[in-house]
Amino acid sequence: MSATDEDGYTGPAELVADGGSVAVEVKLAGHFEPISGKYRWYGRITPNDEVRALLSSGVREATLRTPHGEVSTSIGDVDPWGRPRVEGFGPAPFPVATTVGG
Repeated sequence: MSATDEDGYTGPAELVADGGSVAVEVKLAGHFEPISGKYRWYGRITPNDEVRALLSSGVREATLRTPHGEVSTSIGDVDPWGRPRVEGFGPAPFPVATTVGG
């Protein structure tokens, strides 16, 4: 992995919010922010009617689970293709490289 590679995960996940859970597919990426000293991760959930209903009811905070971890996230804007944004700072719900190789 080079210093310019981004970490990430694409695959199944679970969005837990409002007393229930929804099986989703996600595409996530992330990078270290050198100014803040924090890891920032972000991504999109594939279009999903149950997630759309959560957003319509006003839910904006959730837990995102992947096979690699569980984190709190905010559910944000929906892009023109119907994919809601998820994001967070700190631990990511996927493996993150801790060293830079050459």
